[in-house]
Amino acid sequence: MDGSYRSNLQQLANILEDPEASKNDRFIATEMLKNACVSAGMVLPGCQDTGTGICIGKKGQYVLTDGRDEESISRGIYNTYTGKNLRYSQVAPLDMYTEVNTRTNLPAQVEIYATGSDRYDFLFLAKGGGSANKTFLYQKTKALLNPEKLLEFVYEKIQTLGTQACPPYHLALVVGNEHGRGFRDLELEQQIWKLSQKTGIGAQFGGKYFCHDVRVIRLPRHGASCPVGLGVSCSADRQILGSITHEGVFLEQLETNPAQFLPEVDSTALSEDINVNRPMAEVLADLSKISVQTRVTLTGTLIVARDIAHARLKERLDSGEGLPDYFKQHPVIYAGPSKTPEGHATGSIGPTTGGRMDPYVDEFQKGGGSMVMIAKGNRSKQVVRACKENGGFYLASIGGIAGMEAIYRVEVENFPAFVVIDDKGNDFFKQWRID
Repeated sequence: MDGSYRSNLQQLANILEDPEASKNDRFIATEMLKNACVSAGMVLPGCQDTGTGICIGKKGQYVLTDGRDEESISRGIYNTYTGKNLRYSQVAPLDMYTEVNTRTNLPAQVEIYATGSDRYDFLFLAKGGGSANKTFLYQKTKALLNPEKLLEFVYEKIQTLGTQACPPYHLALVVGNEHGRGFRDLELEQQIWKLSQKTGIGAQFGGKYFCHDVRVIRLPRHGASCPVGLGVSCSADRQILGSITHEGVFLEQLETNPAQFLPEVDSTALSEDINVNRPMAEVLADLSKISVQTRVTLTGTLIVARDIAHARLKERLDSGEGLPDYFKQHPVIYAGPSKTPEGHATGSIGPTTGGRMDPYVDEFQKGGGSMVMIAKGNRSKQVVRACKENGGFYLASIGGIAGMEAIYRVEVENFPAFVVIDDKGNDFFKQWRID
């Protein structure tokens, strides 16, 4: 089989050929195809968040096993994550407030359904936190079930998805929740897809391609309720089909040559070069001359830190120690490398969702740190206010080809990012922000 992954690559290639696509759309598509080429080497994953391991099984009633199917599937997921260069994302509670990384990426999500066949079919996928966090359930009423109201509702909600889960998205809308015969509404899928193009968000930094495609599913519902589910899958399309039949064990053949989808691309697109190996005041002065939505390339030292690292830095501030000098002297990128393959300088590394660090920004900037932040996705109003008051900047980059706890120092060359929030209170995502 040659299925969804190849289709996802083709959709990215189509953006490059569309004359209506913005320059930013094309740049994002190009970088994602480059990431796919890197991950095709089967050493580095195509995204820093290798996600929750999920297996959906459909077990025929004529298939006999030892009854420990979930254990066997979880063992396979364990072997994959511990044996490959993937990130461990799962944390388990020790009590209500204390957690520890399981260091295996378990527990996995394993669901097995009964069918009337004589075969065992599987869908394996990895769901990153960014796209999982952009899955919503709305409890509505029958009043929503008319064409005009439903489209208004969807248009309002898709604008709140933002870019934290790395568009272009595969968008799903489900109305109803009861088991029974459902159907796809192909006409509504096209209408919503066209609506997504009108948002102007594009493939993260302005343009047409907020969504690759849309799936609309209508299910039965209890007459007193009308649940509506809205969710996305990010552009790091990670799923594979498998089957066990009387003929043997089969896995979907995925595309091994994504470079064929990457045509010759003009690499001379204008961007502002920023040398970050200078005093922070000089870097801030250069960024202050650049307008929001401008692409920049960074060269020099970055400090890599994300969720737990920020919590530890906050503890330093609370104890009166202040922020370390390196955190004041260099830009911070919210990321962290995954396991380092032999012969490589680092594992996969790329920006994580910036919104989770929003509560730290104002205090850190007042303490002299986080003056230039690099992450992915839109930020809250409190970050815009902090940057305006403290003279800071938020640069957004592309999620792609990163670890959880530690602080690292890395050297980058021509690292691409976009000025999204500046020191004057300008925010590219302002019109779509809901806070």
